[in-house]
Amino acid sequence: MNYSALTRRYFDAAVNAGVLTGADIFRGAAGSRAQGTWVQFDVQVNSGIIRAARFLAFACPHTIAVSAWTAENAVGGPARAALPESVQALSERFAVPAPKLGRLLIVEDAWLATMQAAAAAIAGQHGTL
Repeated sequence: MNYSALTRRYFDAAVNAGVLTGADIFRGAAGSRAQGTWVQFDVQVNSGIIRAARFLAFACPHTIAVSAWTAENAVGGPARAALPESVQALSERFAVPAPKLGRLLIVEDAWLATMQAAAAAIAGQHGTL
């Protein structure tokens, strides 16, 4: 399969791969290794802002690249349920073939699970996000 230069760059580097530990860390995951695609995000949220983000993925290069891009581009932004870009925009940005679009929905589901975990914890402490 041919991958775009952007997909190759984020797949090869995957700078934000890993996990976060410590205060204000929230985690969510989606997918299944058994079915070939699993993504987890960890975010550190303070004062409603994402201060750090990491991901782990068992997935194809497109999914890993999009997860890495998402973790990178979420930092400094508000802790909100939506991805930094829509699934459609991400599929265009990374030239994801139509048969793989479902994998980007797993990225989105993992992000939503992470933000839901953050919102629930923060709501219990301080109100809503």
